[in-house]
Amino acid sequence: MYARRRRVYFWMMGLCLVLFVGAWAVVRLWSMPVAIGMCVVAMLIPPVAAMVANRRGPEDRWWDDPSGDPQSDAWWDELDGKKRRDQDQ
Repeated sequence: MYARRRRVYFWMMGLCLVLFVGAWAVVRLWSMPVAIGMCVVAMLIPPVAAMVANRRGPEDRWWDDPSGDPQSDAWWDELDGKKRRDQDQ
């Protein structure tokens, strides 16, 4: 799934560059308002691309990863009803 998110991110950023460069290299010669509109759209793409790239899917089990603090991990395991990790090892 990571490869798909990365591919979508690069496509979105490529579209952003094409819109920005196309607006000021070509479109501005015919219509300045359209060029500005294209730049506004290009400006909105990077934050959306970052959200897409950093989105967690249902298969990503990031909440089960230990934090590195044994006391905190034991506390969360107790809340979840699990055995303590240090007792299992």
